[in-house]
Amino acid sequence: MRVAIGGSTGMIGTALSRHLVQAGHDVVRLVRGGVTASDQRHWDPDAGRIDAPGLDDVDAVVNLAGAPIAGGRWTKDRRTEIRRSRVTSTLTIVTSLTPDGRCRRLLNGSAIGYYGDTGLDVVDESMPAGRGFLAEVVADWEAAASHSPVPTAVLRTGHVLAREGGYLAMQRPVFALGLGGRVGSGRQFLSWISLADHVRAMAFLLDHDLTGPVNLVAPNPVSNAEFTRSFGRYLRRPTPLPLPLTAVGAIFGREFVNEALLPGQRVRPARLLEAGFDFAHPKLDQAFAALG
Repeated sequence: MRVAIGGSTGMIGTALSRHLVQAGHDVVRLVRGGVTASDQRHWDPDAGRIDAPGLDDVDAVVNLAGAPIAGGRWTKDRRTEIRRSRVTSTLTIVTSLTPDGRCRRLLNGSAIGYYGDTGLDVVDESMPAGRGFLAEVVADWEAAASHSPVPTAVLRTGHVLAREGGYLAMQRPVFALGLGGRVGSGRQFLSWISLADHVRAMAFLLDHDLTGPVNLVAPNPVSNAEFTRSFGRYLRRPTPLPLPLTAVGAIFGREFVNEALLPGQRVRPARLLEAGFDFAHPKLDQAFAALG
């Protein structure tokens, strides 16, 4: 299979590229800068362009492109970029595909932010969109993907756990100083997935005909307090005090705290489980142990 990947230089895109190549597939990495390798192809989502031959020579596309949610303080311009980068990259992909072309599959990025704050309720892919900035961004993101002329799955991704980068990269410096702790009450649920399982799930979806929303989370979400204790054990650091939200808010903005840290999301990967996907790291301690 020949697979084009948007967002190929990010943590998940890099891991997926490596996985697919090791499995014997060909990968076309879509890059915004200059082309420096034979497997790269330039694209400019802002202009809606992909260099020839576009996507005419691939069997599937995985689009993971989008500005990082935690890439800085949520100014008005930053919020605009978070939304715009996801919508424009998706529209560039879907308008480059044709119903009678070689490409028969699109996996497009999404996030469990779609559900908003769900409290202690368990939610699956059948739940409607929630409220708030992130829920609105994801709804727009998925709306752009809905224009795809080929069968499409949207990857509602939880917090991805990796040794370098991802959710842990934001948490690690604070925990390493012994200042890590629960967020707020710590009762809110956190839905996570190991990077290895995220990559394996995408490869699984390339070989299966699931379309529409698919939750990419492990089957055992945990409370924020439980996550805090587990991460502290992994780093061998104490976690006695709550996270100083005032300091976090001063760096990222109060909206980031209210939207990305305090809400709870207890998400179930219903469609992956029903399709027979086997998680390598279904429990949090297993995911941390695998990081080494």
